[in-house]
Amino acid sequence: MDYLNKYKEWLSFDEETKNELIGITDDKELEDRFYKDLAFGTGGLRGIMGAGTNRMNKYTVAKATKGLAAYLKANNEGEISVAIACDSRLNSMDFLWYAARIFASEGIKVYAYYKIVPVPVLSFTVRELKCTAGVMITASHNPKEYNGYKVYDSTGCQLCTEDAKAALSYIDNIKDYKTIFDGVESSENYIKQNMIISIYEKELDKFVNAVKKQSLYTENSDLKIVYTPLHGTGLVPVTKVLENMDVTVLDAQMEPDGNFPTVKSPNPEDRAALTLGIEKAKDIGADIVLGTDPDCDRVGIAVKDADDYVLFTGNQTGALLVKFICEMKKTELNEKSMLVKTIVTSELGANIGRNYGLKVDETLTGFKFIGDKMNKYEKDGREFVIGYEESYGYLVGNHARDKDAVVSSMLICQMAAYYKNKGMSLKNALDEIYKEYGYYLDYLDSFVLKGKDGSEKIQKLMVTFREKGNTLLDGIKEIIDFKDGILDLPKENVLKYIFNDGSWMAVRPSGTEPKIKVYYSVKDNSKENAQARLDTIRKVMGGIINDC
Repeated sequence: MDYLNKYKEWLSFDEETKNELIGITDDKELEDRFYKDLAFGTGGLRGIMGAGTNRMNKYTVAKATKGLAAYLKANNEGEISVAIACDSRLNSMDFLWYAARIFASEGIKVYAYYKIVPVPVLSFTVRELKCTAGVMITASHNPKEYNGYKVYDSTGCQLCTEDAKAALSYIDNIKDYKTIFDGVESSENYIKQNMIISIYEKELDKFVNAVKKQSLYTENSDLKIVYTPLHGTGLVPVTKVLENMDVTVLDAQMEPDGNFPTVKSPNPEDRAALTLGIEKAKDIGADIVLGTDPDCDRVGIAVKDADDYVLFTGNQTGALLVKFICEMKKTELNEKSMLVKTIVTSELGANIGRNYGLKVDETLTGFKFIGDKMNKYEKDGREFVIGYEESYGYLVGNHARDKDAVVSSMLICQMAAYYKNKGMSLKNALDEIYKEYGYYLDYLDSFVLKGKDGSEKIQKLMVTFREKGNTLLDGIKEIIDFKDGILDLPKENVLKYIFNDGSWMAVRPSGTEPKIKVYYSVKDNSKENAQARLDTIRKVMGGIINDC
């Protein structure tokens, strides 16, 4: 019952926290708020907002910041500086200033964005200003109840496994939440002392210029685009990089709003999030609908197909981008040109890259691992061409070390213009790829398992899947278990099943939400056969998970 002791301690905090907690009558809710501390996952700290050690609030943000400050001071000499930014989520700007004040109180100079900006802007800024580290307050595409805290190193890459563990050890050493703000001055005082420096216009313009350098196709086209920032940070930078194209911004979703009032979830992976954009596209006869998530590091598209619009998966868009980039750069590619994808990303884009002479590198889920590969290439002379993951995150260029929906939006629209000038839609272009490389059907099942009980069930399921081995499904050729580390990859709780025909399936607990995820990639000569096979595999997996 240790969670009850933590609950009682938090009742002695400020009045707002106390009032929130005493209004909770559900013991399971209290247990979920206090049974553990937020931990670094795939995307740093991320959780539901509210009072409690397992929630995002000013105390957990301050604790993370104070621990991170101690970590930075222990591992760096001379002046230490941090760039910090946030997205449009509820409380994001408040969390930013709590963190900025804590850093300043620890003698660390802060470059703080006073307006919301995308994740890739923060990554770029860390590099541009030569900061020691960076912090982004965001929960990416999660539902509105969530917020998060991403930490970046001096290269603009999110902290990878070992560095994250080291930083977390310093954070865990902070035990007293109640006194965490003692001695911390106001933001105004730190600004006067030049310990907090407000930034925005100059740095954002530099980022946009860096993105424009990745431009590949500028021929005139009558391509019509509908763009929605889904109430997030993308409006300013995305419209700047598309300024020479015919873009209609969706008014209903243009303004930043952490309540995301027009969508259930601001996730461009979901058709529902792009519904209003598709309706607008039908009204004006647009060729493509473009939607970026709240922190503008992911982008989803819907493409005109006869009288309707078809949503592309992250794998499909990634494959198209690989082909487009290789076509545009084919005279520049050489034996040191690299494509990086994650272990749960389809082989389709990788096979296209190989066909053009790209070398393919594979890494764990999470764009920080792609950023880490980029840093290694910079040292050994290899050339990063493109990195992407199935979850709608892409990066082209070395201006950032995180996925970037701004550069992706620019290149997707240029790609659509390129094909339209050839009398083709992106759907036609994708069909041509399938004719050449075979049909790939990719799908993701996410099973939500909340609270302590859910966490325990997820761990139990991973044990069950390991025990079943190749008896789980027919035709399994190989099982790759990443828990002990594979090649140069860190240890990760992931299982990947390879089938005889090259199809595969992977199972992993989510690093950002209370979910267990099952990824499927079925390769076949026809869509119908692939769908039938996928349906069979999903039925088996769903049965095991629901019965456990």
